[in-house]
Amino acid sequence: MYSQLFVRLAVATAFLSAVADRLGFWGAPGTANASWGNWANFVAYSNHLNFFAPAAMGNVLAIGATILEVILALLLLIGYRTRLVALLSGSLLTIFALMMTLSFGIKVTFNYSVWVGASACFLLGSFRTFPISVDTYLERLKKK
Repeated sequence: MYSQLFVRLAVATAFLSAVADRLGFWGAPGTANASWGNWANFVAYSNHLNFFAPAAMGNVLAIGATILEVILALLLLIGYRTRLVALLSGSLLTIFALMMTLSFGIKVTFNYSVWVGASACFLLGSFRTFPISVDTYLERLKKK
């Protein structure tokens, strides 16, 4: 029961931390805690990952990934539609890992534990019930 909650919190905070970094909340570019430090650096990174897409799509893909990460993180935090959200999160992380592998090599995916995060999401998605979640609360309301 608590392991499910831990996975949800870990993945959600990882998503939100990445978003915070690209918005400059972890510091300016080049500082110790920042990978990107600003939106422009993140878009450049995203363009590198999405080498197959035209550069004009770069901002759209970066915005899409950011919105998706925020939505998935919030849904994981509250535990709403947990199974589906876990599977979507695992899929997003797998796509990310594959694009990282094609763009930078497999080693980078290990440095950032992307495969571990994806695996944790898929494992979470294999559960049918989530005791500490909005899902369980809503299920109890239905039974009343």
